Amino acid sequence: MNQKPVLVVMAAGMGSRYGGLKQVDPVGKHGQLIIDYSLYDARRAGFETVVFVIKRAIEKTFKEAIGNRLEKVINVKYAYQELSNLPQGFSVPQGREKPWGTCHAILSAKPFLDGPFAVINSDDYYGAHAFSVIYNYLNTHSAKDSVDSYCMVGYDLQNTVTENGHVARGICVSDSQGNLKSVTEHTHIEKQGNKICYTDDNGKSWGTFPGNTTVSMNLWGFSGHFLEEAENRFPAFLKDNLLNDPLKCEYFLPSVVSQLIEEKKAVVKVLHSPDKWYGVTYKADKPTVVNAIAEMTQSGLYPENLWNSSI
Repeated sequence: MNQKPVLVVMAAGMGSRYGGLKQVDPVGKHGQLIIDYSLYDARRAGFETVVFVIKRAIEKTFKEAIGNRLEKVINVKYAYQELSNLPQGFSVPQGREKPWGTCHAILSAKPFLDGPFAVINSDDYYGAHAFSVIYNYLNTHSAKDSVDSYCMVGYDLQNTVTENGHVARGICVSDSQGNLKSVTEHTHIEKQGNKICYTDDNGKSWGTFPGNTTVSMNLWGFSGHFLEEAENRFPAFLKDNLLNDPLKCEYFLPSVVSQLIEEKKAVVKVLHSPDKWYGVTYKADKPTVVNAIAEMTQSGLYPENLWNSSI
């Protein structure tokens, strides 16, 4: 019997550029957070279980602000992303405070995952369409001929940039069948007038991306086998990166996905979303998100008081 897809929410980051625990900053009229809207959309799409990946240090705050409320409408599990959770033979470098990255976050949730699962960030608004298409894909696809069938929801870059600073985005290239060929992380993308510009050398030189460039917003869908691949590759990542960047190196999901594509061990279908992404990367982003949520509520996409309404 096929396992129902599970939703994994990465919530261990503290949002350094934003200046606080942005996951618990309300954007809705009745105190709803961005994650409330994501979980509402996910629940409507068919997800029945969510695994929150958090740090133990924020456990009490997170449960009081989010988890306890959501337990009434969805099966809630907690996984803990801790620096000390490393393969045998490795230890935390002195002075390291930064989490080990998105792929490490997923490995933290492994005890709760025995089938297909989707992955999202806790502080991003993805839109109802994204959860619907990814749930349907995970519910209908499985590994064939030893090749895993994964998926990701891609967005138009122009729908994911902020007016208030630079962002990091994974630039995606697909083949003629709509399968992902590569995803390249660019850590400094910003709007400059009517153009979307990027720099990879701290502003010494600049390039531009078309507005309809497909980007990853860390909304991925995986089979359970991905966890084995990610776990097996983690020691090699640490061995290669701890010498050069012991305090900041991160084990990113797109890097592992790219390896699997190159080795022909996985096919990743790109599921396009026409929706606009919203997020609070900077404090100045919050009014935009609040206004967008208010407009979507007024249009009938969401009830005013989410969890007092039937899904």
